Amino acid sequence: MTVTIRTAGAQDARALAAVAAETFALACPPHTTEEAKAHFIATMLSEAKFTEYLADDQRALLIAEDVDPEDGGAVALGYTMVNFGEPTDADVKSAIRIRPTSELSKCYVLAGHHGAGVAAGLMQASLDAAVQRGAEGIWLGVNEENSRAQRFYAKHGFERVGSKQFLVGERLEDDWVMERSLAPAEN
Repeated sequence: MTVTIRTAGAQDARALAAVAAETFALACPPHTTEEAKAHFIATMLSEAKFTEYLADDQRALLIAEDVDPEDGGAVALGYTMVNFGEPTDADVKSAIRIRPTSELSKCYVLAGHHGAGVAAGLMQASLDAAVQRGAEGIWLGVNEENSRAQRFYAKHGFERVGSKQFLVGERLEDDWVMERSLAPAEN
């Protein structure tokens, strides 16, 4: 497998939506209904929605692909989305400590590629994108029941700084707000 990570473009909307549809449920708590998951995917993770995200200059979407070295064909394995600028959620605004900031809004990898370094590569590319846009910190929201994701984020320097709610279907879910500095590590 030859994994490459690059900035996604308009031509990637369909592939991003396909990965999102397959991976979103992995981040949901067990009580999330199939109807709620389907509604969220249809309204927030559709190809049309990704087309909007990709056209927004206040976002960067990064795509990880398995590229065939012989024919150059690529299969999407995961993606991240970084939102630049101040958060609009009042709970997040009061929780985060580092400004200017960016949000790691989405970080998903197909289940068959967990543990293969794809997510770590996407994470580093996302941190780099935030730094390039002038952020000194980066934050994210993660469901309080998603211990696997919490461990991954902690491994990459994020720490819990607060909480917020996240609407899936008609149910408000409780998320942790996690944040990390983007300042270079001191030796």
